[in-house]
Amino acid sequence: MGSVPDDDVAECPVMPGSTTVKAHAEAAGLVRDHEGVRYWLCCSSCGPRFDADPARYARAS
Repeated sequence: MGSVPDDDVAECPVMPGSTTVKAHAEAAGLVRDHEGVRYWLCCSSCGPRFDADPARYARAS
């Protein structure tokens, strides 16, 4: 993702292969916490999918 350090980038658990800058995801409300772990989502479409089955997407990441 250009000049963004690798540890500031996360892969979306709902859409593997899609990455997001953590700060951008947090500013947009595209984060979810599940069992003490934070997940960053790539787009607003992923929020409802993650919310419907967080355990499924947590296992995939």
